[in-house]
Amino acid sequence: MSKRISLFILLSLLVPLYAIAASPTSSIREYTLKNGMKALLVEDHKTPLVTLQVWYKVGSVDEPIGKTGMSHLLEHMMFKGTPRYGSKEFSSIIQRNGGTDNAYTTREYTVYFQSIASDRAGIPISLESDRMSNLLLDPREIVSERSVVMEERRMRYEDDPQNLLHEEVTAMAFNAHPYRWPVIGWMSDIASIEREQLYPYYKKYYSPDNAFIVIAGDITPDTVLPQLEKSFGTIPRAEAPRPEASTKEQKQQGEKRVIMKKEAVELPYILIAYHVPPFPHKDNYALDVLSSILSGGKSSRLYRDLVYEKRMAISAFTDYSSFYRDPFLFVLGATAAPGKEIETVEKELYAEIRGIAGEPPSDREVQKAKNNIEASFIFAQDSNYMKAQYAGMFEMMGGWRLMDAYLEGIKKVTPAEVQAVAKRYFSDDNKTVGILLPLEKQ
Repeated sequence: MSKRISLFILLSLLVPLYAIAASPTSSIREYTLKNGMKALLVEDHKTPLVTLQVWYKVGSVDEPIGKTGMSHLLEHMMFKGTPRYGSKEFSSIIQRNGGTDNAYTTREYTVYFQSIASDRAGIPISLESDRMSNLLLDPREIVSERSVVMEERRMRYEDDPQNLLHEEVTAMAFNAHPYRWPVIGWMSDIASIEREQLYPYYKKYYSPDNAFIVIAGDITPDTVLPQLEKSFGTIPRAEAPRPEASTKEQKQQGEKRVIMKKEAVELPYILIAYHVPPFPHKDNYALDVLSSILSGGKSSRLYRDLVYEKRMAISAFTDYSSFYRDPFLFVLGATAAPGKEIETVEKELYAEIRGIAGEPPSDREVQKAKNNIEASFIFAQDSNYMKAQYAGMFEMMGGWRLMDAYLEGIKKVTPAEVQAVAKRYFSDDNKTVGILLPLEKQ
């Protein structure tokens, strides 16, 4: 390893990276089309490429009881054609023009995206505007795609015990809030979705006033805004405003625990979930730093203590994102090493939390964690997709300018604040525990 590289690694541990990088929002420009639809443009002329993302403010939290998975099924159906373009033609056109496309659904939003040469940016703009308002939703295609989604659920959950445990723990952690049901939906709900439910759902949520566009890459406003106005600016807004979800989860009053046994399991697995506040609560920043301290690579506390030194687990991790509109979960997890009891692993995970609650982490440990978080933002500036992704994600949370506020909040986190959130949220009465065990063969 060269001295220059060694010096850079040392500086990355000690020097705040935000001091050597421009603000992530410095290249973002906001525009409003005639119908009120917002467009965020992120100019970057390093390569002749663009990424276009259309964000819809609808996800699994918006689904009616008994029809879970409707947002995800609708995502699939968005590729099934309009009167102008037949089923699967959207992707074929993008690929024939040298681009790529895909989509994904979350609890709170659905995103469609394409990457393509900048001189062909008008193609995805035209295609996206067409399916925003002209989707066919052929009943025969719905029946066919329902089967595809049910098989996807079978492979990702029923046949994956660890994912199934994640689903069970989340469902148990929430009593009232729709965060409790999975984005992909429950199997029986998916099977029951018909066009008479899906079409009104599409018309309710897929409109310019419930969406925004992000385009990042080799573009200029003079070139792309007329294209956006022509394609999206004439689409009418929804006739009636959508009510905000009002369900609030009550404070948990005691530990919840679920034990799952599956034949396909070889080693015990544990998840411990704690309720934590949503973005942009002041404690989010310290919780992000705490997550990195516990699980930010092989030098993190969980890997070092449970995996490397004590060899009681083959993996140990945290699963945490602050970017939810309502309180969600901070999860600790581990897979027991062969011959180790999951109860011992569970006790060790609690010991890690008690260690931070009892004594704050060192200044060096906190600075390293903050640098890791900031680095993910800085390095993302080399990717058109990630530039658009961050802009869209923060826009969903209340406005893209919050990106700078988030980095400033991370920068100000102190060891005492990390200790404080460990004390505040990681209590026995605030936790839901899930344990996955091998099912003994008869």
